[in-house]
Amino acid sequence: MGDGVFKIDLPNARATYNLGICLGQLCPPGTVLLLLGDLGSGKTTLVQGIGAGLGIAEPISSPTFTLINEYLEGRMPLYHVDLYRLDSEQVGSLELESYWDATGCVPGLLAIEWSERILDSPKSAIRLKLGSKPGGGRWATVLTATDDQVALLEQVICDGLLADEV
Repeated sequence: MGDGVFKIDLPNARATYNLGICLGQLCPPGTVLLLLGDLGSGKTTLVQGIGAGLGIAEPISSPTFTLINEYLEGRMPLYHVDLYRLDSEQVGSLELESYWDATGCVPGLLAIEWSERILDSPKSAIRLKLGSKPGGGRWATVLTATDDQVALLEQVICDGLLADEV
């Protein structure tokens, strides 16, 4: 089993942030979130919420120029990656595998903005696509790869955040 698709209605930026808080509180170490969506769709807002859910007090900003920001003071590390300025070939030189294999760092939560630029992403990653709705608000589609991830998203649903599951 494992594969699950969840559709989430996010009526405002606060709802996007709150989704991030829930993910930060519930995701286990080693979670990889592949974030997709156009400019302004809420990827960084989501990661800011994840940081809050992890208990990170430091302000979280998009690492557009630094590429990778590491926040180590929460219940587990948050590794925030932004691939907007890179092409797929350049992404390979970042050796992101060391984050999802936890070979060069403490296992944490890896959130990757513009993840479509990764040629070989981990099969166990959660894919989260954000978009804007006409007339305001946002939506998210979350694709899970394992039974544990389905259970995690169902737990978020039980907390009353997610609107519906497909």
